[in-house]
Amino acid sequence: MTKKIVGWILLVAGLLLIGWTLMSSYSIFTGEGELPEFFEVPEESLVQTGGSQDMQAQLQQMMGEQLKGLLPVDSITKILNLAVWSMLAFILIFGGTQIAGIGIKLIKS
Repeated sequence: MTKKIVGWILLVAGLLLIGWTLMSSYSIFTGEGELPEFFEVPEESLVQTGGSQDMQAQLQQMMGEQLKGLLPVDSITKILNLAVWSMLAFILIFGGTQIAGIGIKLIKS
């Protein structure tokens, strides 16, 4: 009898874990929820000095402005954050499946 109760608890816990992960992923990918930030956008700080370093800093700034037209500043970090969230969601769903599977085995025995 104790095995069946533990089995039902594990089954429900596994299903809740899977359900929460799917709902969180859905809200993130539809834009309703906020994406967890595993990577942050670095703050830009340019050191202004004299001579060739000043010219190099200006050149880097001009290149950066040109690249902003092609790629938004935070697009790389958003892609990385989405990739990490997708891997984490896969692990959580896999874990929930395993927990629910153990619960089903305990219910059947």
